[in-house]
Amino acid sequence: MFSAPNIGSVPAVAERVAWEFASLPQVVAVALAGSQTSEFPDGDSDVDLYVYVTEDIPLAARKEIAAGATEAEIGNATWEPGDEWVDGDTGTRVDIMYRHVGWIEEQIDRVLVRHEASVGYSTCFWYNVLHARALFDRAGWFAALQSKTEMEYPAELKRNVVAKNLRLLRSSQSSYLHQIELALKRNDPVSVNHRVGALLASYFDVLFAVNELPHPGEKRLLSHAARCAKKPLEMESQVRAVVESVAGTGQLVLRLNELVDGIEELVQGEA
Repeated sequence: MFSAPNIGSVPAVAERVAWEFASLPQVVAVALAGSQTSEFPDGDSDVDLYVYVTEDIPLAARKEIAAGATEAEIGNATWEPGDEWVDGDTGTRVDIMYRHVGWIEEQIDRVLVRHEASVGYSTCFWYNVLHARALFDRAGWFAALQSKTEMEYPAELKRNVVAKNLRLLRSSQSSYLHQIELALKRNDPVSVNHRVGALLASYFDVLFAVNELPHPGEKRLLSHAARCAKKPLEMESQVRAVVESVAGTGQLVLRLNELVDGIEELVQGEA
């Protein structure tokens, strides 16, 4: 059974910004997540705040909360809708992401109720909610959502994640490895880099599913993976060899096959 972690102190800037958002009627909850709640924080970690809303917050209100900050970018929509700024008092980088409550409920139901897999990163939203810390929760909505994520990894979800992602590594006709081989033949380094990234995303999706762990996201994957009880013996060195080979050592296909050999053997051992 997974449960929300016991997180230490909360940065003062996070508390202050959370309570400014709490004054807005459409804000249901504000949660601290990302690197600040990770097992592997560092001195350069941003303050990642997730603001859960019933309707969009006007840009004017968002600008007012960021007033006095430097390098403010209000109204970003490149990934999730959000704002970014550097806190004027502490120099801390603040990253705000806005999520509608119905949208995140659907993301959680997709994996924990319907057991649907994605191509890479299947269970990242589950991990994000599970490991967040509520700084404001108007009526207990976030606590209820987080409680829903405190469960064992569903067996059907595990099967679906492995089935969807493992074949994409090498065995299907449109596999990433096949695409990479074709890109190498046509001397297309941008395509090679893109497909290697996608292959690694599906690789780690399989690895965390085999270990029945929600996927922690794209940062510090080797550190998270090192704690998996079940993993290929040479996993870290194989991943590093793949990444180094992208730079042009001429051994990329060999290193990718070694990487895929390891994860396929791991999955076969689970059958």
